Amino acid sequence: MFIANLKISQRLYSGFGIVILMLIAVVLIGTSRLTLLNSEINLTVNDRYQKIYALNDAIKNLNLQARNLRNILLMSDEAEIKKEIDSVQKSSQTITVELDKLSTTIRSPKAKELLRLTIEQRTQYIPIRDKMIQLVTDGSKDEAKDFLFKEVRPKQLSYLEAMESLIKFQEGLMAESAIETRTTAESATQLMIVTGILAAIVSCLIAWSITRRIVTPINSAVKIAKTVASGDLTSDIDVTGKDEMGSLLRALALMNKNLIDIVEQIRNGTDTVATASTQIASGNQDLSARTEKQASALEETASSMEELTSAVKQNSDNALEANQLARNASEVAVKGGNVVTRVVDTMSSISESSRKIVDIISVIDGIAFQTNILALNAAVEAARAGEQGRGFAVVASEVRNLAQRSATAAKEIKLLIDTSVEKVNAGSQLVDEAGLTMGEVVNSVRHVTHIIAEISSASAEQTAGIEQINRAIVELDNTTQQNSALVEEIAAAAESLQDQARKQADVVSIFKTSNTTPTTAARLHNISEHPKAARQAFAPTVIALPMSASAREK
Repeated sequence: MFIANLKISQRLYSGFGIVILMLIAVVLIGTSRLTLLNSEINLTVNDRYQKIYALNDAIKNLNLQARNLRNILLMSDEAEIKKEIDSVQKSSQTITVELDKLSTTIRSPKAKELLRLTIEQRTQYIPIRDKMIQLVTDGSKDEAKDFLFKEVRPKQLSYLEAMESLIKFQEGLMAESAIETRTTAESATQLMIVTGILAAIVSCLIAWSITRRIVTPINSAVKIAKTVASGDLTSDIDVTGKDEMGSLLRALALMNKNLIDIVEQIRNGTDTVATASTQIASGNQDLSARTEKQASALEETASSMEELTSAVKQNSDNALEANQLARNASEVAVKGGNVVTRVVDTMSSISESSRKIVDIISVIDGIAFQTNILALNAAVEAARAGEQGRGFAVVASEVRNLAQRSATAAKEIKLLIDTSVEKVNAGSQLVDEAGLTMGEVVNSVRHVTHIIAEISSASAEQTAGIEQINRAIVELDNTTQQNSALVEEIAAAAESLQDQARKQADVVSIFKTSNTTPTTAARLHNISEHPKAARQAFAPTVIALPMSASAREK
């Protein structure tokens, strides 16, 4: 667990540190063994071999003395004899030097004992040797010869045997050193091989452990990255370590979680956009239906208003004509007071005029009745138009009131004309009463003139109201056109919104999460596969409205 929490750099440092320590241990072990081996070799070469070499040199000089001693017995030339004696002295000095050197270097007790025996034999040998030389110098060669074989030779052999014993002991020590050196070299070789193999095994284990703890998380990270790249966000990332690889896996886990949140948010947003697009489409359909109904109502209203405009114009013309006739009648009635005598003659004319007035009043009454019906239709259409037709309803109500007043006045005029006709018919029998009734006729004519003036004023007001209605219809038509354009824009925006939502759904459809649902993508793809139906659902209905000549002029 501790190793799993180490950073990669710390693992590498630790691993290479252990390997380096093991290499240092191998080097130290090898160095120590080589030092020991060098010590053994140095002991053999510089100590034991030198001692053997010194003893061999002493033996060689001892043998040289033996030859010199024999030579002085055989030679007759004094110079030669002296030369041989000098050689004996020289070799004796050499032996002395060698033995002195050995006495300072030998450490072994047995070697010291053997060296003591050698020196002791030499001490016994030298006087006998010198005595022989003295005999030869004195000329007693025969005695010297006999002394050589009887005295010198045995001492010389004892002396030589003592040195050979010391040499054999030193050679045994040298052989032991050789064995120890060989053993040391073999043990050093074996130990270095074992240590090297152990270091190699430990190094391989460390390398394997470090590699496994680095490569395994990297492979996991690569696998996770490939899974995320393929769009699968359902990977379960298990992070245990606290090193760089653990940090990498934790970062990948956090990235995977954030991607899941982002994809879910995008999908939820896409669902919301799809729902909103559907609602917009439904709203556009309802708005299109309402616009169609409004356009139909405006068409009917425009047609009714055109008829009402024609009727009101005719009513106004008749009212003007009636007004003129009423004025004429008033003038005739005024003159009648002065020309009562001519009443009988003009009675027929008055009767004819009365019949025309009756006809005109009938026309006015019919116009008032039609105006009343048109006002009722206008009120119904204004009620259908809702808030926008409130002003139109007020105008229609006023037109209706004026129509009712016109009808009432027409009825009254008709009643008065009927009475006038009856009086005209009875005029011929009531000539005597003409003077008295003329005043009443004048008053009636004045009253008719006033009523006709009211009718004319009402017609003018109806004309103004109709003009306002036409303006309202024009405004309603403009509003309808604007609504149609707005419906088209909303339809285009809704279609663009659905296209964007479909593209967004296609983009995030590659990601797989635990909450993946194909509802939004399928719905958007259905819409994209049937664009004509979608556009037909969004397309508004636009109706051309007929307009009156006065409305077109305005």
